[in-house]
Amino acid sequence: MILKEGYELIVTIVNKGWAEKVVKVGNEAGARGATILHARGSGLHTISSFLGIAIEPEKELVLNVVPSDKSETIVQAIYDATDMKEPGTGISMIIPIRGVAGLIKSPEKWQPKDYHK
Repeated sequence: MILKEGYELIVTIVNKGWAEKVVKVGNEAGARGATILHARGSGLHTISSFLGIAIEPEKELVLNVVPSDKSETIVQAIYDATDMKEPGTGISMIIPIRGVAGLIKSPEKWQPKDYHK
């Protein structure tokens, strides 16, 4: 198998309800799609309680595999468009990828499908 080089993984963790905006902004900045995962936070200041039961806030993870030369631009766009400037609202990071298989070349006017209609 031949792995393609020159890609990075952008991992963005935001509060529930923000993933769609992260995907939209990322696509506008040069990403070609994303994977959204649902998660739960466990930070020191994120756990509250209701009737004595611990409630951990729901989070969403957005994963983008992007060309290395676009990753910083995409993260900056996501940061600027979300509330990440405020503590506890989100985090975005770039992780190097040694190689990737399964990517297809996107058409020039590629648009992500809206599965929520």
